[in-house]
Amino acid sequence: MFSLIAAVAKNYCIGINNKIPWNIPEDFQYFKKTTLGKTVLMGEKTFKSILGYIGKPLPGRQTVVLTRNPDFHAPDGVRVFTSLEDALEKLKNEDVFVCGGASIYAQTINRMDTLYITWVNQNPKGDVFFPKIDPAIWKEVWREDHGGFAFTKYEKK
Repeated sequence: MFSLIAAVAKNYCIGINNKIPWNIPEDFQYFKKTTLGKTVLMGEKTFKSILGYIGKPLPGRQTVVLTRNPDFHAPDGVRVFTSLEDALEKLKNEDVFVCGGASIYAQTINRMDTLYITWVNQNPKGDVFFPKIDPAIWKEVWREDHGGFAFTKYEKK
């Protein structure tokens, strides 16, 4: 099963200077709880951002990096693909969460089974943005509101 998970501001911003433009500890906990024990697929910049934050791949998850750089070297245990098609084919029997960045989200959003979106009630400045969620394709099936943000789940119509 292929899912996508992201925290997205009202203006669809998801980052600036390869960093998340807000600090919502509850969202980090939600991300961890939702993805623990699963495969996480991300682009090279997102992977490097995680290394910058915690110094290692996300613990308790199988990390897969998608990159156009054939010379990219990842730590032991991290799988690397240079083709999205190849990655999706090889991962089709795993429980996969796409978790960034913007280019990977744009390439995969309408190929997913489920979207887990944390809507952040802010309009920060940013340099990377999440693709629009097409209401003709996606239906919100669950929402949990919190002060300043909401956890949501979308399924294909």
